[in-house]
Amino acid sequence: MDMLLAGILLWSAVHYVPSLMPNIKIKMIELLGNSYRAVFSLLIIASIALMVMGWKATIPEFIYQPPEFGPILTSVSMIIAFYLMGSSHGKANIKRFLRHPMLCGIIFWAGGHLLSNGDKRSIILFGGMIIWAVVEIIAINKRDGPREKPEPASIIIDIRKFAVAVVLYFIVAYAHPYFTGVEVMRL
Repeated sequence: MDMLLAGILLWSAVHYVPSLMPNIKIKMIELLGNSYRAVFSLLIIASIALMVMGWKATIPEFIYQPPEFGPILTSVSMIIAFYLMGSSHGKANIKRFLRHPMLCGIIFWAGGHLLSNGDKRSIILFGGMIIWAVVEIIAINKRDGPREKPEPASIIIDIRKFAVAVVLYFIVAYAHPYFTGVEVMRL
């Protein structure tokens, strides 16, 4: 459990530096130069490793019984999450409605998993990621102020991104037991 919490806290702390403490980021860039990105990346990789190892090492203690339809909603939320995450790069019409598609994708990913997992370790991992994403959205909005909506994109771009999200969902659903040890219900 300690590794899991450490991973979530490290992930959050590293991401909060640019959004909540931009002056510290500037000082770190002055100190580290081009190495700042490498250090940032290594800390993120370390946080993910801690979360994965911590989640696997923690014995599941069930807090609530997920609904029977939870796995179906999880699958749908995963496709939405992949679409949102993919749409955060390049042009996409969803950016006209959502300022932070990547962070919203994380919320869908984590929320979907809470519909299928009622154990303490899942609540800590996925609940922690939801809290991080919501705080990050608020912090970035406050830091950056009002935004300008992007111009409309071709609907073909959105269709392609959605198709990629569906394909990615099936790849991840197939591989999920190999990297998490948990079977998933596929659509």
